[in-house]
Amino acid sequence: MASLAHRSISEAVGTALLVYFGAGAAAITLMIASGTKPATPFNIGIGQLGGLGDWFAIGITFGIVITAVIYSLGRVSGAHINPAVTIALWATKRFPSGDTVVYIIAQCIGAAIGSLLFFLTVGPDAVTIGGLGATAPFPGIAYGQAILVEIITTFVLMLVIMGVAVDKQAPQGFAGLIIGLTVAGMITMAGNISGASLNPARTFGPYLMDFLLGGSNLWAFFPIYIIGPVIGAVLAAVFYDRITTELI
Repeated sequence: MASLAHRSISEAVGTALLVYFGAGAAAITLMIASGTKPATPFNIGIGQLGGLGDWFAIGITFGIVITAVIYSLGRVSGAHINPAVTIALWATKRFPSGDTVVYIIAQCIGAAIGSLLFFLTVGPDAVTIGGLGATAPFPGIAYGQAILVEIITTFVLMLVIMGVAVDKQAPQGFAGLIIGLTVAGMITMAGNISGASLNPARTFGPYLMDFLLGGSNLWAFFPIYIIGPVIGAVLAAVFYDRITTELI
């Protein structure tokens, strides 16, 4: 097994790539749609592709980068790249407490770096128009509804992770592809409800950089993207353990 330092660097790099490309795709979509009237942070879904097309483009970008990270860095750190996944593995006694804290810190640092790199690549419009791809509930969606959709979508994600990556009886070689496609599907469906984060670090990076770079202050929504993904991931891991007990 790689040292904790190497595993933490792997988690930071993987999460930075996730945010740079995934959240970056959301920001680029907003920038493309900025000509629509009025130009608002909620123009995703009514841009060049229209409807679910925008969310499919964003979702498949997330899916591709997650697949790439899992296949390239999974053997180093397990490629959690998501605090909710790390916490769920810890809650089911698959991951040590000390490593859990370090992984979460590394993931959040990586997410912030990925968001900063996107800003440095694109320039001020990445913040003022694209909002760095930050997640927020869409108009008409209540706080509790956003939490619920984050619970459901992350439950599905973690259930798949348990089945294709954690379970020792899972078919070998398909985990990265299936997990990436699952994320893409969840984002396509739920993007226009909660922003479909499924990952506290994915939201943390853009929130922090938006705040520091003069963009929107969205911290009031941050509990949605901690409570929802963590509950969803832990419930899925516990459920999977219970439902597969007789198969062991």
